[in-house]
Amino acid sequence: MNEYQVQNIQLVDSPALLIYPDRIVHNIRTMLDMVDGDAEKLVPHVKTHKMAEVARMQVEAGITKFKCATIAEAEMLADTGARHVLISYQLTGPKLHRFCELVQAYNWVEWASLVDNLVSAEELAREFAKTTHKPIVYIDINLGMNRTGHVVDDELEQLYRTLKADPRFDLRGFHAYDGHIRDQDVAERQLKADAAVKPLEELAEKLEQEGEPRPLIIVGGTPTFSNHAHRPNVWCSPGTCLLWDWGYDDLLPEQTFEWAALLLTRVVSKPAPGIVTTDLGHKAVAAENPLAKRVKFLNLTDYELTGQSEEHLVLQVKNWDDIQIGDVLYGVPYHICPTVALHEEAQVILGGEATGRWAIDARKRRITY
Repeated sequence: MNEYQVQNIQLVDSPALLIYPDRIVHNIRTMLDMVDGDAEKLVPHVKTHKMAEVARMQVEAGITKFKCATIAEAEMLADTGARHVLISYQLTGPKLHRFCELVQAYNWVEWASLVDNLVSAEELAREFAKTTHKPIVYIDINLGMNRTGHVVDDELEQLYRTLKADPRFDLRGFHAYDGHIRDQDVAERQLKADAAVKPLEELAEKLEQEGEPRPLIIVGGTPTFSNHAHRPNVWCSPGTCLLWDWGYDDLLPEQTFEWAALLLTRVVSKPAPGIVTTDLGHKAVAAENPLAKRVKFLNLTDYELTGQSEEHLVLQVKNWDDIQIGDVLYGVPYHICPTVALHEEAQVILGGEATGRWAIDARKRRITY
């Protein structure tokens, strides 16, 4: 706990998101170590941190390919030195026009997006026909999560051949997110990850044997990163591991990332014996999980979360007499990604001191385009 404490705490208002750059550096190194130092194998997602400074740290470590989910995240990446950006989303409506504007404004970046059907592909082609750019696309694959993507079947092969033969597209390969594979047991997770991706690898092999360039495969996220890290002929796209959180720390014991983002909150009331209230409400920590799985405090024991509202978090505690109004608590979010998106800025902690702030610009739906 001592390594997270802020010495000049009086300068930090609460609730606050604290960022520890030294630990981000560790996590970037760990991510690279997991792929034997081969930065070309990485396409890390930025939806967790949404911060230009973190993306720039990755670029400085030799990572040039990135994945994102929004136009704002894409623009942030272009401004921080990324050279290859995949918007891992099937774009439709006004987002297509915004994407085209972005592609033309940052023409030194290699842009790509996803499709999983011909209707969406046609919509993309019509929008890009107004420009001098040929859209780079990956076919989104459903490996069993049933959120987006095309299942691996004969129709997928036909979709691939159709898009590959269409001069309006630059089809590069497949994108497959297997976020439903979350077994804590590493061996069991490996078996499921292998089984899920095998039909896709077999299709890629078949196309290559027929003389086609082997399709690229971008696969996985943080949960299966360690399962795909040494898989040949794939790129990996972890994201949460840049900041890490309580949920994945419990779930993925073999991954040695460190918490690089904490929440700071203060006790604001002691309304009844055994009860304390902090200023960590719904607006400061992701609330999509049950109350017991929202935050874990590092400097408090024997407590239970009993209630939360927009600006308050209520705890039942055993050492009520020892807790004072104004006491500072440090908490690890259970889910860091939506937690970061609740904050406009993060307080940077270096050498135990609050030294400045980083804007979380890509939490916005729109920066410029």
